[in-house]
Amino acid sequence: MAVDGSNMKETRRTMEEDLSLRAKILRQLIRMATSEKLIGPKIQDGTLRKNLVEPDWHCPKGYSLLKIKDKTARMELLAPPEVASDMVVLQLHGGGYIGELTNVYRNFAKEYSDMRGGMKVCSVDYRVAPRHPYPAALEDACLGYAFLQKLGYLPEQMIVAGDSAGGGLALSLCAYLRDRQMPLPRALVLMSPWTDLTASGASYIENYERDPLFGNTRDSMIYRGDYPGKEDPAHPYISPKFADYAGFPEMLFQVGSIEMLLSDTVDVAEKAREAGCQVEATVYEGMFHEFQQAMDRMPESKEAWEEVRGFVEGL
Repeated sequence: MAVDGSNMKETRRTMEEDLSLRAKILRQLIRMATSEKLIGPKIQDGTLRKNLVEPDWHCPKGYSLLKIKDKTARMELLAPPEVASDMVVLQLHGGGYIGELTNVYRNFAKEYSDMRGGMKVCSVDYRVAPRHPYPAALEDACLGYAFLQKLGYLPEQMIVAGDSAGGGLALSLCAYLRDRQMPLPRALVLMSPWTDLTASGASYIENYERDPLFGNTRDSMIYRGDYPGKEDPAHPYISPKFADYAGFPEMLFQVGSIEMLLSDTVDVAEKAREAGCQVEATVYEGMFHEFQQAMDRMPESKEAWEEVRGFVEGL
């Protein structure tokens, strides 16, 4: 289903009965894991994400990965074998503001780096809560943005990409820059951005029993987030749902229809449209939070990445 406006395209991809078998199986596996009494609560409250231990990520042949420390921010700069584009991606990863950069986001970086004939991608491994609550992540995102400028990139050459908490952080970064009359990036790619840390959107109720990851409990990280610390979670730099969107760059939103965070995208996309922004928002029917992590191993995820590629290469 598509609803077309003068400066916004909102699309609903597929119908429930058209979901791939892999999507249905993965969705059920997530539901089973979160309902399991021993491990389920640790998935939903973020305990497993905080303490995740992974093997070293192997940089693909021909690519280079440079690790950087700039004041408080740690960053990883991935370069493809050939850099044909004068644009660059600043990636802000997800993880509820409590989890650090993981290998799945290094895979995301590789995917972005292959777009536009080859781009560099800077992934910010920002400080996380509870040890580092707001404004630590925003400060580190600003450092990443400034670092790319030090490398010679102009803001209009930058694409800021973020998912979940990283998507919310990308919007907060733009609000922060705009409020200080600083130049904004060329575009934003936002996958299920967490924009409402007050959990006040309609989908927190409507999808409470449908969401296989965060549903059926109020003890999950989306209700008990550590990031605000002592600050009001409705602060627009914490919950950019409450920000003003005047002057924001072109944006692509993606979200799953059964997410409790569905309204985090829908409400912000509409607010940005009303502010005169150019917005594309796609709701993937039957999809769960962060379904893009399946990469090319699930048709719906593959389709989402193809949409991202089309958006990025059309800038």
